[in-house]
Amino acid sequence: MAETVDELTVTYEDGGIETVKELDKKVLTKGAWATVMYRYQDWNRAKEEYGPDKYTIRRYQKQNGEYKQKSKFNISSKDQAKAIIDALEDWIKLD
Repeated sequence: MAETVDELTVTYEDGGIETVKELDKKVLTKGAWATVMYRYQDWNRAKEEYGPDKYTIRRYQKQNGEYKQKSKFNISSKDQAKAIIDALEDWIKLD
């Protein structure tokens, strides 16, 4: 597991194949609790290619010097991502 926020990743390898490829990440918060948003792609074994971009937000807690994932929220599509952005922009305008 990762000791620093910068080491956190969603990249995953199985049988020599990178089945989850991290494309980008944004650290939203650091500290004892860290929040990280990732853009990634899953490997499609049948087509032997990576699928469309996906997004996930992960929360990690640092315990015994290592970050451990505590929760995650997967954004299922670009349409859902746009809907989340629109909702947040509407709420922020109210401030």
